[in-house]
This record gives sequence, structure tokens and C-alpha cells, in this order.
Amino acid sequence: MILDEIDKKLLRYLQQDCKQTNKKLSSKLNLSVTAVYERIKKLERGGIVLRYVSVLDKEKVGLGFVVFCQIKLAQHSKEYLTKFEAEVIKLEEVLECFHVSGEYDYLLKVLVKDMEHFRSFMVTKLTTIQHIGSTQSSFTISEVKNSTEINID
Repeated sequence: MILDEIDKKLLRYLQQDCKQTNKKLSSKLNLSVTAVYERIKKLERGGIVLRYVSVLDKEKVGLGFVVFCQIKLAQHSKEYLTKFEAEVIKLEEVLECFHVSGEYDYLLKVLVKDMEHFRSFMVTKLTTIQHIGSTQSSFTISEVKNSTEINID
């Protein structure tokens, strides 16, 4: 799908605040409300806009402890990869999971209440997944940048 400049502007506005009305977007883009609606639908059908979400304040919902876990599997067989991925998807504490290159196989972003909660997560959930060879965890000291906006210039 080829995006024109108006599509790119529209996507920037939606990433900043997806609850803006089509009327407000139409005035920003100098388009009719119908034209804005049709463009949004086209972007959704084209798979550019996947979903609309609310970004929560982690601290205010009691889950302000962010941990990055590196996982090394015992083997790199397709069976081990598939089983690990199927299990990790089920873990509500895991916000993101990436299959990565390098010394470790996976990088997880884990969100929990505190160190005690993380320990419980590791002992009762993560390390019970079969075929994990080793793990290494890094705890965040402070959040320097956290953005959901993708630059599409």
C-alpha cells in the first residue's frame, strides 16, 4: 500500500491521539469528514492500522517494575522454538517477546509489581517452560524513552 502525504499526516495524528473525532481530523487535514473516514478505513483494511489502544501509567496500576529477560534455549530446533513461543505467549507478565540474534535466543519485556513479584514469575512460570537453557535478567533503573509512535516520514 502506497501512503501519500495526507495518509502520513493522518497516521501521525492517530498515533498521537486515536480518540480524535473525524471532524477534528478533517479540520487538521483540510478534508471532509467522509474523506477522513474513508482514509482511516483504507488504512485499517490495508493492515497499516492494526488496533487502537490506551497507554496506561504502569506505576498508577501497580506494575511499575520493568525487567528485560534474555532467554537461551537448550537447543535451536524448530520444535523447541515453537513450544517456547506457544508457552511465553500465555504469560500475562510478558508484554513483548522477540526472537533475536546473538548469544541469547529471545528477549522478553516483563512488567511486574516489584522484585518479589518478579521472583514468583520466574520460579512459578517462566522457568517451568521446557527447553530453557539459561536466563539473564536486567532491571530498569529509569525509563529514558518510551514511545509508541512510529516515524513514517
